[in-house]
Amino acid sequence: MTGDTPRPDAPPPGDASGPAAPKAAPDAAAPHDGHGGHGLAGKGKLGLVIGAIGVVFGDIGTSPLYAMREALHHSRSGGTAEMAVLGVVSLVFWALILVVTIKYVVFLTRADNKGEGGTLALMALAQHAIGKRSAVVFLLGVVGAALFYGDGIITPAISVVSAVEGLRDAPGMGDMFAPFVLPIAAGILIALFMIQSRGTGSMARWFGPLTLIWFLVLAGLGLYHIFDDVSILRALSPHYGVTFLISNGFVGFVILGSVFLAVTGAEALYADMGHFGKSPIRKAWLWVVLPCLMLNYLGQGALVLADRTAAANPFWSMVPDVAYWPVLVMATIATVIASQAVITGAFSVTQQAVHLGLLPRLKILNTSEDLAGQIYVPSINLLLMVGVLLLLVTFQTSSALAAAYGIAVTGTMFIDSLLAWFIVRRLWNWKLGPSLAVILPFVTIDLVFMTSNLLKIPQGAWFPLALGLGLVLLMLTWVRGTQILTAKTRRDSLPLSDLIEMLSARPPHRTAGTAIFLTSDPGVAPVALMHNLKHNKVLHEKNIILTVKTVDRPRVRDDNRIAIEPINDDFKRVVLSYGFMEQPNVPKALGLCRKQGLKFDIMSTSFFLGRRSVVPSSTQGMPLWQDRLYIFLMRNAANPTDFFHIPPGRVVELGTQVSV
Repeated sequence: MTGDTPRPDAPPPGDASGPAAPKAAPDAAAPHDGHGGHGLAGKGKLGLVIGAIGVVFGDIGTSPLYAMREALHHSRSGGTAEMAVLGVVSLVFWALILVVTIKYVVFLTRADNKGEGGTLALMALAQHAIGKRSAVVFLLGVVGAALFYGDGIITPAISVVSAVEGLRDAPGMGDMFAPFVLPIAAGILIALFMIQSRGTGSMARWFGPLTLIWFLVLAGLGLYHIFDDVSILRALSPHYGVTFLISNGFVGFVILGSVFLAVTGAEALYADMGHFGKSPIRKAWLWVVLPCLMLNYLGQGALVLADRTAAANPFWSMVPDVAYWPVLVMATIATVIASQAVITGAFSVTQQAVHLGLLPRLKILNTSEDLAGQIYVPSINLLLMVGVLLLLVTFQTSSALAAAYGIAVTGTMFIDSLLAWFIVRRLWNWKLGPSLAVILPFVTIDLVFMTSNLLKIPQGAWFPLALGLGLVLLMLTWVRGTQILTAKTRRDSLPLSDLIEMLSARPPHRTAGTAIFLTSDPGVAPVALMHNLKHNKVLHEKNIILTVKTVDRPRVRDDNRIAIEPINDDFKRVVLSYGFMEQPNVPKALGLCRKQGLKFDIMSTSFFLGRRSVVPSSTQGMPLWQDRLYIFLMRNAANPTDFFHIPPGRVVELGTQVSV
C-alpha cells in the first residue's frame, strides 16, 4: 500500500520469481510459552483461560445443539438402533480427541508465528521456513483464507437458528412460536452486525463468563441424563465407532460429514492463539471444554438409548421443562457469542490479507484505544450480513444449513496440515520418517472428513465452495494485476540514483519544508516526485522517499520499525516495517525518527502520493474481464490517506494513466 501502487511492498507474496521473502527475527518460529496474549497479558492466567473459553471455543460449544441430531438422522435406522447411538457418540469422542486435542491443541499450537496462529500466519511462517517465495505455499494460503469466509458466513446462521429453533419445542407453546423462528433469528443476526461499528470491547468481558456458564449447563444436562442408560460409556471405546462405520458401508462414510459438525470451530483455537496464548487455550480445552462437551454428548446418547423418540432432537429433548426457558436463553446467548467470535475473526483475517497483499486496501477502523485487536471492517461486515441473511432465506432450518456446513472448515484444516509439513521439514528440520509419521495421519483424517463433506454438495455444500472459489479468483486477480502494474512501473520509471545525478547537474528551484514521497519501490523515482518536478518545477529542502512494507511477522517492535538511509544532502530513504497483524500509522511511525536524528514538523510536511488511473488492455496482461475486475477493486480500495492515517490537509496527489 503506497502512493504509487496499491500494495505495501513489491512484488506480492506469491511472486515466486521475486526477491526472497523478508526475514523474520530468529525467534519467529520458536515455541512460545503462551501464558499471555497480545494486549491481554495483564489479565492473569485464569482470566486468559476464561476469556479463551468465550472467544475461542464459542463455535464448538454450540455444536451439541445439532451435531448429534444430524449424525443420528443420517444413519440407516434414523438414529434409533443401539449400535447407531453408540457408534455416533464414539465417532464424536474420537474426532474431538484426534482432530482437536492431538492435531490442534498438542501439535499445531507449537507452529506459531511469533505467537500468532491461523492459516495466513502459517503461510507466512512456511514462506520464511522455505527461505524464498513459493507459489504453492502462497496458493494454499489464498485458498485457506477464502474458505475461512465461507465458514464465517455459515457459522452465525446455523448457530443462531439452531438455538432459536428451540422455541418450536417449548413446553405447550411450540406451535405458537414456530412461524417466528426465522424472523427472530434474522433480527438477532441483524442486530449483531449493526453493533459491530460501535466495538464489542465492553461486551467482550462478559463473553468468557457467559460461555463458561453455557459449558457448565451442557455438562449438567449431560451428567443428569447419563444415568438414563450408563451403558453409553461403552461408546468411549473406538471399537463401536469403527464397527458402526463398517456395518453402515457407504452410509457410514456419509455420516462422518455430520459427525464432523462436532469439531467445527476447532481451527479457531489455532487462529486465536495470538489473543490468549497457547497455554490458556490448552488449559481451557483440557480442563473445561472437552469434559463438558463429552458429558453432554454422552448424556444425549444415553437419553436416546432410553427413549428412541428423542433421536429426532436429542439436545432439546434432554432439557427439563422447568429449565427450558433459561437454557433457551443461554443457548441463544452462546450462539451470539460464537457468531461474534467468527465475525471478529473475519475482520482479523481481512486485515492480514490486506497487509500481505492478497486484497486491496480496505477501510479498517479501531474500535478500542486499548486493544489493537479490536477492529471493524465496514465492507466485510456488510458482506457477511448480506451473506448470512441470504443463507437464512435459502436454507431456513438448521438441518438444511448443516448440509452446507463443514466443507469450508475441513478444507481449512487440510490446508493447515499441508502448510505444517513445510514447518516440520524446513524450520524444525525433522527427518523424513518422523515428519511423515506426524503429518500423514493428520492429512489422512482431514481428507476423509473433507471427502465425506463433499458428498453434501447437492444439499448445500456448494455454497461455501462457490464463495471460496469467487474469493480465490478475486485474490489471484488482485495479486496478478498488482504484479503487472509493479513490473510496468519499474520499466517506465527512472532509477532514483539517475534522477539525483540529473538534479545535481541542473538544480531546480528550491522551496522550504519537507516533502515525503510514498512509493512501493525505494530504488526508483516515485511518480509523484517526477510529476512535481515536471509540473511544479520545484524541489523541497528535504525530501524523503518513504516505503511502507509488510514483513512475515505478526508484529514489529518500535525499535525495529524504521530504517533510515541517507542518500545525499537532499534525499533520505526511509522504510517503515509493519507486521501483517498491525495497522500502519505513518505519522506515528515518523515520530520515532527523532530518535535516529531525522527531525521535522509533521504539520509543515507535505505528503506526495501518486494516484494511478488504470485502463484495461486487451493486448497485454490478464484477460479483459480480469482487467476490469482488477480496476474495480482498485477504484473501491480505501484512500491511502485514510489507510496510513496521514493528515488530509498535508496530502498532495498527482496522477497518471496506466494500462494493464
